[in-house]
Amino acid sequence: MPSFDTRVPAVLVRLDANPFHHGTLGAVRSLGRAGIAVHAVVESPDSPVVRSRYLRGAHRRPDEPSPAELTRLLHRIADGLPPDVDRTDGTSPPALLVPLDDITALLLAECRPELGGRFLLPDQSPEQLARVADKAQLAETCRALGLPHPRTELPTGADEAAAMAWSLGLPVIAKWSRPWLLPAGGGLRSTTILGSLAEVRELYARTPQAGSRLLLQELLPAGRDLDWFFHGYVDSAGGCATGATGRKERSWPDGAGLTAVGRWTANPAVDTAARELLGALGYRGVCDLDFRLDRDTGAYHLLDFNPRPGAQFRLFADRDGLDVVRAMHLDLTGRPVPAHLPSYGRRFVVENYAALSYLVSPRRRYTPEPAGPVGTGGGREAAWFAADDLRPALAMLRAWLAHALRKALPALRRLLRGGPRILRRPALVPPQPSARTSSTGRVTRR
Repeated sequence: MPSFDTRVPAVLVRLDANPFHHGTLGAVRSLGRAGIAVHAVVESPDSPVVRSRYLRGAHRRPDEPSPAELTRLLHRIADGLPPDVDRTDGTSPPALLVPLDDITALLLAECRPELGGRFLLPDQSPEQLARVADKAQLAETCRALGLPHPRTELPTGADEAAAMAWSLGLPVIAKWSRPWLLPAGGGLRSTTILGSLAEVRELYARTPQAGSRLLLQELLPAGRDLDWFFHGYVDSAGGCATGATGRKERSWPDGAGLTAVGRWTANPAVDTAARELLGALGYRGVCDLDFRLDRDTGAYHLLDFNPRPGAQFRLFADRDGLDVVRAMHLDLTGRPVPAHLPSYGRRFVVENYAALSYLVSPRRRYTPEPAGPVGTGGGREAAWFAADDLRPALAMLRAWLAHALRKALPALRRLLRGGPRILRRPALVPPQPSARTSSTGRVTRR
């Protein structure tokens, strides 16, 4: 394991109200096992991640995630950190800040001047991050750089939206350019598959409620072994020693959603495309990029660029335990980041979503993984279960069962009122008008 400056604590920040975000727990365990004191800003003191033995302190996120509110919260956390005994002035060392969703990454970049010398962050500006996190700007970025990206249109009215959807070909992908602005409980999703022009018009009419522009995108066919991702950390000098490609083997919703089972697999084409993009952007920090192969052209299209750790980043923990979050801590505390040691064949399983995927598609098969170079290892890591940290998995299971029960209650009430005689299986993900969430939909955060 690399040598960490354990005097420097880490503060993980996630403003998205998702108790099932396994990436947060992965970051807590990764840094905590390295002897680093970890604090986290989460949605609730009842969050499963709060049960981790590796979490030193939990702090509730602001009700209004504004730059001012976030800055005040972070200063309060910094005030409560223990002083460094090696400092003659009795002050605390700056803490590492790790954003775990897109809105947090953007807000932290905006808050950077007000955070002073109390926190460590990669050299990022809000404009740089918006260029990739905003889905409309990402499409423009890909067009300017000549990077394969699904055909994308930005309508300015309902009639134009219908005409553009017809031109792209139905069904069509609809995305809100800044999904972090979507109101909670409003029934809007970051990404939707629309199968008719009526659905296109109806969704466009909700633009004022969404808070950002609607874009329409060509639907690249899903299929076996077509979805890939790249996770990396670009250090302060512009190097990306910690970077790797993986294949999505199972997802939820099946064939289109977030990674339920992933495998560390070498893909030189995806690796090259990702690194060239990072270099062209002058990007710094952690990133999570999603690609889909177009079988007709053989090109890998960039679907999404998340400027923070992806939820499945622990897939790429190498034989020495190095991952993108640990690389970030090493780099920003002035320590060298060693070269990544590939562990081809290693798998990452998100138990709750993998179980749903197997229930829906038990016979799905994937291309067998070719043997990696001698000594590359393999193995498997679960998102929730860990022998040295059992309580988060138990808390997640309780919360997941409660979530399923809440989804089942409306159907039960209809049955008791004399409604349909058949009680349908509860849907853990609310159904859309015609299809499923695409691979570019996050909570996630990563």
